[in-house]
Amino acid sequence: MFREMRRKKQALPRQACDQVLQRGTAGVLALLGDGGYPYAVPLSYVYDGEKLYFHCAKAGHKLDAIRAEPKASFCVIDQDQIVPAEYTTYFRSVIAFGTVRILEDEQAKRAAIEKLAVKYAPADSAANRARAIEREWAPLCMLEMTIDHLSGKQAIELMRGETEEP
Repeated sequence: MFREMRRKKQALPRQACDQVLQRGTAGVLALLGDGGYPYAVPLSYVYDGEKLYFHCAKAGHKLDAIRAEPKASFCVIDQDQIVPAEYTTYFRSVIAFGTVRILEDEQAKRAAIEKLAVKYAPADSAANRARAIEREWAPLCMLEMTIDHLSGKQAIELMRGETEEP
């Protein structure tokens, strides 16, 4: 169902893909938008080792697209080092393919926003996190992406160890 990577030597193993998703702070969610046009939107996210979680408002283009077609992809760029002398970049990125659903269950929604809050404010106290979540709870919508396929790729120079990794 999913295409095989053309440059297989540059493919990242699953563990490296997971590490990219853990490290990343933002990615681009691609959906089927209005009129059959792609709709790609940058988002903050959290990856729990199995699923991706995003937050958003309770209405808008993103939710309309998900309701119409839940299949999506999510891309995270881990490295993009421009190398002018070589007319290239030393890149590393991951694309997750899967389905997105709106979390309706209050407990699942709360667990997802907790994961997101811990990722972006790890030093904050549990009490402060709880206050922030309560303050934003009413307009909050949480999305969960179940990953069906994960693909990662990096520049051949990174495969050869010709540059420092982050």
